[in-house]
Amino acid sequence: MDNASVVQIFTLLGINDTVNVRLTIFSLTLLYYGLILFFNISLILVIVFDGNLHEPMYILLASFCMNGLYGTTGFYPKFLLDLLSTSPQISYEGCLLQAFVIHSFACCDMSVLAVMAYDRYLAICRPLHYHSFMTKQKLSGMVCFSWLTPFSIFSINVLLTSALKLCGFSIQKLMCINWLIVRLACPDANTFLNGVYAYAVMLVYVCHGLFIIWTYMHLIRTCARSKDDRMKFMQTCVPHLISLVTFVFTIMFDLMYIRFGSSDLPLSLQNFISIEFLLIPPVMNPLIYGFKLTKIRNRILSLVCVKRK
Repeated sequence: MDNASVVQIFTLLGINDTVNVRLTIFSLTLLYYGLILFFNISLILVIVFDGNLHEPMYILLASFCMNGLYGTTGFYPKFLLDLLSTSPQISYEGCLLQAFVIHSFACCDMSVLAVMAYDRYLAICRPLHYHSFMTKQKLSGMVCFSWLTPFSIFSINVLLTSALKLCGFSIQKLMCINWLIVRLACPDANTFLNGVYAYAVMLVYVCHGLFIIWTYMHLIRTCARSKDDRMKFMQTCVPHLISLVTFVFTIMFDLMYIRFGSSDLPLSLQNFISIEFLLIPPVMNPLIYGFKLTKIRNRILSLVCVKRK
């Protein structure tokens, strides 16, 4: 192949293992995606329409749920269509777009979690200065940072990938991942810059993780001194901590498998590993925050009671 334009269509081979149970998987996936939409949209609407919830913590939570909708929309509709197709394929442009959405979703999640950790640090460790630090302007800037940073980073990533000459068209997954596209490059293609940039991006988000660890070290140290602070930590920080641990575990597991995993594992298990960050956090996060945060829980219960009457 002389140039990248020769590859116009990619074949998604990850779905081949589901031939005999596609209708069952389609039904379950459609139901699960419906639950993701319902839980996240419900939480967003509760926050938007309740003026008492127009506080930084809840606005960041709404942004968190919006990102969950963004990322899952980049995967589930296409996956549902693929389950109805005898030969799952995706266009070159569509593959790059899906890779952009999936990667930016994952990194946006990390950015939002970092901003949420900073918000809790200010609220508990610097309560007297909280409202002077978390103004509407600064909150808007932080939300923009958490969205625009991954969008900018992965726009460059997609441009670097699109410049490669590709000599393969088979992707051994259910969806397009940037590293898998890069591995289809022709032997004479220079992927050094792609590799360096990928590690630079990983370093940026490792720094996000270190920042979150730093904030929680201060939070735990502060909360150990006061019973009231411990109660506040359990109420507002534990849901964030659960979301963080779940997200980091699923992402790191997937990254390690993509780079170093064995191809001897059953294809169904490989598929689960590759999409678990799109399965677990998008449903778990709104449920955890909805049940754990008192204001949101009370608001949801009041709405349910009103409907019953």
